[in-house]
Amino acid sequence: MQRALASSGASRITDYEPFLSVTSKRRQPSPIRSLQPLLELPGMISLGGGMPNTSFFPIKGVDVHLTDGTTLPIQGVDMNAALQYSSSYGVTEFVEWLKDYQTREHHPPYASRKDWHVCVTNGSSDANAKAFEMLIDPDDYVLVENPTYSGSLAGLRPLGCRLVGVETDHSGLSPTHLRSLLDSWPVDRPKPKVLYVIPTGQNPSGATLPEERRREIYGIAQQHNLIILEDDPYFHLQLDKQQDDEPLKSFLSMDVDGRVVRFDSFSKIISSGFRIGWATGPAPLIERIQLHQQASTLHVSGLSQVVLLTLLKNWGEEGFKRHIAMVQEGYRQRRDLFCKLAEKHLTGLAEWHPPSAGMFVWFKALGVRSTEKMIKERALAQKVLLVPGVAFTPNGEESSFVRASFSTASPDDMDEALRRFAALLHEERNAHHQ
Repeated sequence: MQRALASSGASRITDYEPFLSVTSKRRQPSPIRSLQPLLELPGMISLGGGMPNTSFFPIKGVDVHLTDGTTLPIQGVDMNAALQYSSSYGVTEFVEWLKDYQTREHHPPYASRKDWHVCVTNGSSDANAKAFEMLIDPDDYVLVENPTYSGSLAGLRPLGCRLVGVETDHSGLSPTHLRSLLDSWPVDRPKPKVLYVIPTGQNPSGATLPEERRREIYGIAQQHNLIILEDDPYFHLQLDKQQDDEPLKSFLSMDVDGRVVRFDSFSKIISSGFRIGWATGPAPLIERIQLHQQASTLHVSGLSQVVLLTLLKNWGEEGFKRHIAMVQEGYRQRRDLFCKLAEKHLTGLAEWHPPSAGMFVWFKALGVRSTEKMIKERALAQKVLLVPGVAFTPNGEESSFVRASFSTASPDDMDEALRRFAALLHEERNAHHQ
């Protein structure tokens, strides 16, 4: 069987087996896990699964205290659901909330709600890792942005795949370079079947793909029959977005072919410690991710899911929007201050573009070919933590860039850290001129 369909233009994918890795094809449903959805059928009596009796659990309830003074009690059947095993897709009511949310936010253009699904994961990084394993075999060629998130590189490299970096600029991945790579792909190499992209507030560059580029990239994916892995944990950190603005079009919202798997996360907007993300995409692919979960974690923490669901139901749609707007305003203020301080200390020493989303500024150190040693050794000695650009290059290429985060440092610490960084850049340039 061929690994991909003929690249003759737009075509809805009906058979996903050519995209699956050998490992994923071998996964089979757990005979015990498959009983879990049946427990919710009215009148069902279970003597099958090895579920513990909740009456022996020592926890009766939990009170969640919000920062606005509200207390949310979780007791009874909700507490039992939090403490008991659940479906590997996630707690049923929470999964339905997520599907409703994705419908409102992204309007996935599927013929039926049954054609697509969501699976709750231990953060979006967990979803990424499971999707990589689902689609990628050793020696496959995989398209990634250059630079791209170091955590995803850590998940990709052990698979033995060959990473192909696609050029980026301050507006994100270059469709021109992507098209050039694929149109001129050597006939003696298997073509890539996966494109991994971080479209909003890209980590590390902070770049956000404009809608025109997104549509062009999706068209290229159609032409060359790619699965797009849309990793979007910073979707709600669009810092220049007003509450009444039209939402930024996601790849999921354009997906007329069933070729996008999208990853979202609550880590940046509610809690990173909850470890709750979710994958959305064609039902056959989400099922494969869920089968992986059956064989590993079984499911995400029920307590985290139920606490979060209780909070979201308490807020309602408008309350959730108000919370997101508050978070955006907080990060907007931090970005603006950080960039103002960067101008104060780094003008003439580095170049950067203020990000329109996310929590990172991507500095290009002028006159410095590689920032790796400077950041790993001398910056550490000066007690300022930054990440050298080489950490984000697909194949370890040297880089003149540095990633800085403005998410947690106080205004005074931002000022001092950038002053120390500027001093290091002065020293580096002076050393090269001697």
